[in-house]
Amino acid sequence: MDRPGFFHQILRHALNRVQHVPSVLGCIFGMLNRSWTCIGLAATAVAFWTCGPEPPVVPRPVYYTADFMQVPEGFENPVTPEDNAFTDVRWALGRALFFDARLSIDGTVSCATCHLPARAFSAPEAVTPGALGALGSRNAATLTNVAYQPHFMSEGGVPSLEMQVLVPLQEPAEMGHNIVTACEELAPDYAEQSEAAYGRGLDPFVMTRALATFQRSLLSGNSLWDRWQRGQITASESIQQGAVLFGQDGLGCDRCHTPPMFTDHGFANNGLDAVSEDPGRWVLTGNPADSGAFKIPTLRNNGFTAPYMHDGRFETLDEVLDHYAQGGAGHARQDSLLSPFVLTPEERLNLLAFLAALNDSAFVDDARWYP
Repeated sequence: MDRPGFFHQILRHALNRVQHVPSVLGCIFGMLNRSWTCIGLAATAVAFWTCGPEPPVVPRPVYYTADFMQVPEGFENPVTPEDNAFTDVRWALGRALFFDARLSIDGTVSCATCHLPARAFSAPEAVTPGALGALGSRNAATLTNVAYQPHFMSEGGVPSLEMQVLVPLQEPAEMGHNIVTACEELAPDYAEQSEAAYGRGLDPFVMTRALATFQRSLLSGNSLWDRWQRGQITASESIQQGAVLFGQDGLGCDRCHTPPMFTDHGFANNGLDAVSEDPGRWVLTGNPADSGAFKIPTLRNNGFTAPYMHDGRFETLDEVLDHYAQGGAGHARQDSLLSPFVLTPEERLNLLAFLAALNDSAFVDDARWYP
């Protein structure tokens, strides 16, 4: 049996027939190994969508609470699900849960363990240990501007922030918990906040949506590059030359890392290895063409998010540039856009200066993110 195709069918069936997915799937998929977690738990998330009574219908707001959802100049307002419109009380509940280590089975790992505000909501380790000392195989990606992402996890198998919550919470190598049990344990401490935010006690519906609400507010758009583009400052000559190198008239990095998000939200095999140890998106699609392909990350806040790549193998941006300058390792499925290039020392400095201009210090220092 083609297992990736089989689980993909489960996900599609669950999404189409949400009322008929038994909640017991949460326990079943929670026991699957890492290879199938992003697929199985997406179906699990659907199962929990109908736990308890139907939530009250909340009209979508015409504006956001400025103190909590600060949309950068030039950015569109993030789209929210009809059943999870942004409010300040929902944001506050999600923020509290984000930093609560009791979401993990042993009470040692919170969302912020892998997504530190001071690191632009990424982690300093190549792979961050999870509950009970378990170790996965992937680097924790930044949550910068996740509100605009169309899919989540490295394979892109989860279609919403609400569903994404289920993956780390129930993944054995991360939090290793069961969402129903976690909610039961925390419900007394969050009863008042949950009632104010969603008109019900803390349950899987509330937990997934509150955490998603908080993450949607992690908007970064005040870097030096942003201010330069808005005409508020003049970039240095080095940054301007680096921008040319980065763009279509240079190395064409913007074909995948497209401004203003500095990702096209696609997937690519960037030639890290001649033979991929991690199959990447192939796990989800079952298509050999997706072997070794991963979601293209944003380059925003790159100065805070080292180490780099899906497995955190590169400690510095110089190492990243060296990899691309070699044209990749020659994987049979590596992206056709990869080709060797040579940079002079000055060009390298200019390109690094441009990348540094994408860092948003105001974002990582924002008091909203710290407990």
